[in-house]
Amino acid sequence: MGQSSQKPGLRPFLPADVAALVEIYQASVMELAEEDYSEAQRSAWAEIADDESFARRLAEGLTLVATLEGSPVGFASLKNNEHVDFLYVHPEAAGQGVGAMLYDAVEKLARARGASRLTVDASDTARLFFEQRGFTPQRRNTISLGDEWLANTTMEKRLTAPEDERRPS
Repeated sequence: MGQSSQKPGLRPFLPADVAALVEIYQASVMELAEEDYSEAQRSAWAEIADDESFARRLAEGLTLVATLEGSPVGFASLKNNEHVDFLYVHPEAAGQGVGAMLYDAVEKLARARGASRLTVDASDTARLFFEQRGFTPQRRNTISLGDEWLANTTMEKRLTAPEDERRPS
């Protein structure tokens, strides 16, 4: 993958993407969350993708795949039109605008489907990313994964209609 000067592409999730998205998810958790979670916590978190329910969650949500040079490098999933269920970028593509592009597309889809808000359970690693996009913390959570406990923050962003939709006719 490496650094690319090409602009990332975006397409819908396909069942054939599961293996690549598992790899992106696990690499992202293990490498990008290293400063915020212990190795044992990250391993327990990464193991979620080893279960068939991971593929089912990808298929049940509105999942988008970001690509660079045709290869998947990130993905985001919108659940019930208002919850960002997944947003992960491969470490080698981090810092290239992939996460921002995925988030912007998910928000646009949520708005188009009439959502008045978006929620996310943001890891400590992702919290600043979502704060920079207008999310506010609602509550801290502690999740049990195997023998490990991980913290995250439920965050919310109120969506308002675009300027031209608020003007009376």
